[in-house]
Amino acid sequence: MEKIIEVHNLSKNYKIGEEKERYYSLREEMIKLAKKPIQWLKGEKTSKKDFWALKDVSFSVKKGEVIGVIGRNGAGKTTLLKVLSKITPPTEGRAIIRGRINSLLEVGTGFHPELKGRENIYLSGAILGMTKKEIDSKFDEIVKFSEIGEFLDTPVKRYSSGMYVKLAFAVAAHLEPEVLFVDEVLAVGDFKFQKKCLEKMSKVSQEGRTILFVSHNMDSVARLCNRSILLEKGRLIMEGPTPDVIEKYTGLRKGIGPEINWENPIEAPGDPYVKLKSVRVLSKEKRPASKLEVSEDFYIELTYWNFLKGAKLLPCIRLVNNEGVYVLSATNLPSVCSEIDHWYDRPCPEGLFRCVCRIPGDLLKEGHYFINIIIGNLAGVIDSFAHVYEDQILSFEIIDKKNMHKEHNRKILMGVVQPRLSWKTEYQEQSSSLLK
Repeated sequence: MEKIIEVHNLSKNYKIGEEKERYYSLREEMIKLAKKPIQWLKGEKTSKKDFWALKDVSFSVKKGEVIGVIGRNGAGKTTLLKVLSKITPPTEGRAIIRGRINSLLEVGTGFHPELKGRENIYLSGAILGMTKKEIDSKFDEIVKFSEIGEFLDTPVKRYSSGMYVKLAFAVAAHLEPEVLFVDEVLAVGDFKFQKKCLEKMSKVSQEGRTILFVSHNMDSVARLCNRSILLEKGRLIMEGPTPDVIEKYTGLRKGIGPEINWENPIEAPGDPYVKLKSVRVLSKEKRPASKLEVSEDFYIELTYWNFLKGAKLLPCIRLVNNEGVYVLSATNLPSVCSEIDHWYDRPCPEGLFRCVCRIPGDLLKEGHYFINIIIGNLAGVIDSFAHVYEDQILSFEIIDKKNMHKEHNRKILMGVVQPRLSWKTEYQEQSSSLLK
């Protein structure tokens, strides 16, 4: 198959501390020129540091492939798509793209805010080089997919971010570009629409069009992309089959460990009112553990300082799996607790608090998990709900030493969790009586 995208040693450099370029009047330019000798005599210098958002990235994509682009925040994913979309020029290297490009990089890109939804559909098609007749043939399909028919004659500047993305994706997917770039922008849409977009991208790829898909949701990447590339600090460190690349990516995050602690509240995460002191993963013996047996209970403990008298604090623990899917959330809400927590919905005094949540055995499947911590406030005494919001603060691994989950079970037992459930089969009657 022919290569539709070829990237050769692509690099993008930014100067940290550099002022954004702007146009100056003649008077302003004369003042700047007059100041330079004085600044030089005073020894004043503008400190500018090189930051390579991309460095020597090379890969190729064949026609009809759906390629996942994964990596941590700041790895260079969005910069790569912006360079390939010709929104920003590369500092070094080059990229060859054979075909029409359409990009969904961020909410607000691609549409004219003053134009109506209807007008922006035709504008996008014209930019792609399509005739009015070609756009007309797709128009009804675009409107139906976008689910915003009643707002079609409203200027898009009045759209919500979700409405904007729905229309933008509908246009991008239906106006038949040869290459489609999709960034994390789909996360703005609701779950039903995200599912519809993934199904549409799968169909688009089967029609021979090429997609580069950036996402932090490893489940979506695994389902949509056969091949992926992994970026880390602007460099391409791996490309290959998606399962292998996801395994490498999650491996980069495994070294977080089973406990973390801050002795000084000033340095601890949080806001001036609530500070996180420690988080620990504890085995059934109540010792910090990074590996836990699948059949055994374990505990997640967190401690935090409260400096806001009267706050009704709501601590929350979220577990995320390798694919970036939320597995479960645990908090002290009575509706989700087996026992009533003494401090739920009570004004808290200033001081140190400790929470412990028991996770039962035979619930989580084998694999690596990451812990997110949120501490909210139900009292409404401040504007912000969340005092503490920390993603992937710790990691741990669920292992199956006793081989209770055999290899063939992994192909049958799908799902995020794998609890032991009651199952009973009864013999009802002879098959011969069913044929009468």
